[in-house]
Amino acid sequence: MGPGERKRLSAAIKGRAAELGFDLCGIARAGKLSDDGRILEQWCKAGMNAGMSFLQRDISVRTNPELLLEGARTVVVTGLCYHSEMQQKDPHAPVLSRHAYGLNYHDVVSGKLGLLLESVRMPDPGIRGRIFCDSGPLLEKAWARMAGLGWPGRHSVLINKDIGSYFFTGILILDVEAEYDRPFEDNLCGSCRACIEACPTGAINDDYTIDARKCIAYQTIENKGPIAEEIICRLGGRVYGCDACQEVCPWNRQTGCMTHPEFRLNEEIAAMTREEWLSLDREDYRKLFRDTTAGRVKYDNFVRNIRAAVKSADCQQSR
Repeated sequence: MGPGERKRLSAAIKGRAAELGFDLCGIARAGKLSDDGRILEQWCKAGMNAGMSFLQRDISVRTNPELLLEGARTVVVTGLCYHSEMQQKDPHAPVLSRHAYGLNYHDVVSGKLGLLLESVRMPDPGIRGRIFCDSGPLLEKAWARMAGLGWPGRHSVLINKDIGSYFFTGILILDVEAEYDRPFEDNLCGSCRACIEACPTGAINDDYTIDARKCIAYQTIENKGPIAEEIICRLGGRVYGCDACQEVCPWNRQTGCMTHPEFRLNEEIAAMTREEWLSLDREDYRKLFRDTTAGRVKYDNFVRNIRAAVKSADCQQSR
């Protein structure tokens, strides 16, 4: 494929991504991410992956797209905003992270990427591609940086200088060459330590990594066992995930992220009182959260989270 064809393909991909509602789209040359692999390996060896043992398996696959798609040449990275001004109404109710407000983002982003792949293959059905959205062994933040979309902040969340950090990342690997964007080389966090100071549990390290053992998001989402007692009183009423580090980030003060209808907070969930959360039964849990990201957590663990969130709120009041 010549330079003109590669340029036209990239323009077509970005144009179609915008039509599908993606707020960001960048394109990187597929290759091995050796440095990122070493960082991941050292982080896991230090035990900071907590119970997520899967992260230390197949690191070679995580750093090399060609092991996920034979002949991989291009990594398309998209961003889809989930920022929402809508809030839960009862200030004493357990607090949901913004990323769990609407429909399950895995389904929404993957569905849009499927349509993007269809459009890429329309003029050439022989093109092969694979879709990822937190759904496979791929270093999504590293590839977003390689595609020019932004940089991982001190809190390890990807930041884009135009829309902040409230966005979901999706990836499409293709076995065809395109015109590539320049990697984002700058780190615009500077000397800011707002996220480190705001983290309720001190989970953010100075080296731009997170200690998952202390992280509220890990404790309330990935953790299959009881929530550590030393964490409970620091939950701040949070029941699923945590936005503390993003809420204080200067890049989110005037975010360019617009709310997509798929990620608006369900009005019934928004109206739930603390008492309604505490009395949530299995049937109502399925009805309200089945199609949301929070539905990833099994009912028993969700109840565990609710009780811990309420207990943590009571801890703060008694201080």
